[in-house]
Amino acid sequence: MANPGDKITNIRTGQTMLFIQTFSSSKGELLEIECVSPPTGVKEPEHIHPFQENNFKIISGSCVFSVNGNEQVLEAGNSINIPAKTPHFFYNSGDSDCYYIQEFRPALHIEEFFETFFALSKDGKLNKHGIPNLLHGSVIMLKHQNEIRITKPPWFMQIFAYFLFAPFGWLMGYRSVYKSTK
Repeated sequence: MANPGDKITNIRTGQTMLFIQTFSSSKGELLEIECVSPPTGVKEPEHIHPFQENNFKIISGSCVFSVNGNEQVLEAGNSINIPAKTPHFFYNSGDSDCYYIQEFRPALHIEEFFETFFALSKDGKLNKHGIPNLLHGSVIMLKHQNEIRITKPPWFMQIFAYFLFAPFGWLMGYRSVYKSTK
């Protein structure tokens, strides 16, 4: 579980997150993160947060946001509110780092998801698309189905696969929380 002041780095994308408010410090109301995304052009998969509002305030630099299929560039001083269940993704296609504040309301357990994926990245356990193997991914995504879901394939196919493969993942020793060994 993250604490205010903890910092994590995604080795694959170079993104860093500094936790300002966490689940425990806000009584579950807010996850507030100071983020830096370097200009990699790496696009995360389109996803939704089924029960969370996601807000971004750009401090410096710029990022491209795709929300409901509509792309827009947000620069310093701009903000965007992404309601729950809204398909979106973002990336930095600029020439400099983008600094921004990101918020999730309510916090739920999304910080644990970020910590796990950033640790998997650090240990080289993600493929070129940033995804763990099927068994481990099923364990993680089943646990975080209330925080984040990719938009393709359809949700009913995803949840079916997670329930099918997660038990094999558990038998192989995979858990929904991963701590880096490096």
